[in-house]
Amino acid sequence: MNNNQSAQQISDLLANWTLAVRAKDVAAITRLYHADIVAFDAIAKLQFKGIDAYRAHWQRCMEFCSGESMFELHQLKVQANEHLAFSHSLTHCGGANDKGEMQRCWMRATQCWQHGSDGWKIVHEHYSMPFDMESGAILSNLAP
Repeated sequence: MNNNQSAQQISDLLANWTLAVRAKDVAAITRLYHADIVAFDAIAKLQFKGIDAYRAHWQRCMEFCSGESMFELHQLKVQANEHLAFSHSLTHCGGANDKGEMQRCWMRATQCWQHGSDGWKIVHEHYSMPFDMESGAILSNLAP
């Protein structure tokens, strides 16, 4: 497998993963994660260690966003060799509130991948949002 093939495989995995997030299919979402995933998510905790903790987090997120959801990767870049890869993107995500109004924001995402006997798995994921240093407010209205 060459570097271009590895990068294309990861891009394809992320395309399917994005569909799983939109469908709120937590089992399909978490299939991409390594059992020992360490995740730095922008929501709830400083870090999540292990697939069980991160699966519970994803489940909570899906339950919180009870209405229609959106999840889109923009400016995706993947660099890979046959064993390790990194991907990063800007993620436009959101969901409908109890009034049916879409609430959305942009987040930054980075995934670190490892190729093993069970294929490509995300071993580290980091989501973040910028904030204003003076006020401490999250800058959820920024756009690329």
